Amino acid sequence: MNSLLSKLSAIKDKFEYLQEQLSDPSISSDMKKFMKVNKEYKSLEPLVKAHEEYKAILDGLAECKEILDNSDEAEFKEMAKMEMDELLERRGPLEEEIKYMLIPKDPEDEKNVTIEIRSGAGGDEAAIFAGDLLRMYERYIDKMGWKRELISETPSGSGGYSKVFMEVTGDGVYGLLKYESGTHRVQRVPKTESQGRVHTSTATVAIMPIFETEDIQINTADLDWDTFRASGAGGQHVNKTESAVRVTHKPSGVVVECQEGRSQHRNREIALQKLYARLFELQQQEQQDSITDLRNSLVVSSDRSSKIRTYNYPQNRVTDHRINFTRYNLGDMMNGAIDEFIEAIQTTYNAEKLKASEEV
Repeated sequence: MNSLLSKLSAIKDKFEYLQEQLSDPSISSDMKKFMKVNKEYKSLEPLVKAHEEYKAILDGLAECKEILDNSDEAEFKEMAKMEMDELLERRGPLEEEIKYMLIPKDPEDEKNVTIEIRSGAGGDEAAIFAGDLLRMYERYIDKMGWKRELISETPSGSGGYSKVFMEVTGDGVYGLLKYESGTHRVQRVPKTESQGRVHTSTATVAIMPIFETEDIQINTADLDWDTFRASGAGGQHVNKTESAVRVTHKPSGVVVECQEGRSQHRNREIALQKLYARLFELQQQEQQDSITDLRNSLVVSSDRSSKIRTYNYPQNRVTDHRINFTRYNLGDMMNGAIDEFIEAIQTTYNAEKLKASEEV
């Protein structure tokens, strides 16, 4: 048995085991466990189908070789030769596709996320652009059938946002949106520009996975909680109640503050999520100090020179600078058609992962 078929056979065994678990009353009666098992079960389906197709090709090739080696009938051998050529033509591309499918996924890829968008350099125009990015992601999220909840927003006087915070839930959310983290740059004539000059502004996007309590072990006795009055936009409620929270994780010294939510209870939930994310990053850094991971390359600067993507309105152009990928469909992009860019960067990163795994 070749190594590829061996890996696929092991995955099929896991698939059948998960199938049995879904019928187990102890699993089906616990909705959280059932959803976790079902999600893993569904994620393996494409590989199980690929296994069936690949095995059929290999069996077909073996039968053709048997005929060519042992048959005395010329017509029969000719038919076997034609079928073998067709099967060999299918085998190569399928093997490449399977290799990509077997690339280990980040464990966090299936997680839900929080999206934080902040205006960067460029004043009012940067805030307007932050609002444009929010609408772009909202349309993409709706198209994907995911759910979204706007947690907090800090509007600017220009009609955009200085900061906006949103939660997104659905299948494989982080695996797709994680590539959006970074500085986004816009080049266009602002509405406030009377001379018609093109200005450059930025907004930063941070995509962070939402961790479950079992992902990071935290002893509640190690947490110190403080409350204080929220500052900034929010009206009388924010000014009169101690809805903002601060949590300190004593063993690590990590401190997280949160005032995005409208209640102390909600802010405690968000603060815990941020703490999980911070502790997880520390854990990953300890384990992989020498590895640069995409999920840790979130926004470090909103400077115009630090960017992952440029949206050029005069040229109707969008460019992803990480992979030198350009399309002239800016209108569609801002309406949520970001699929092509996500697929392009996924393909690039997967190719790099495949190359690294083959060199090991």
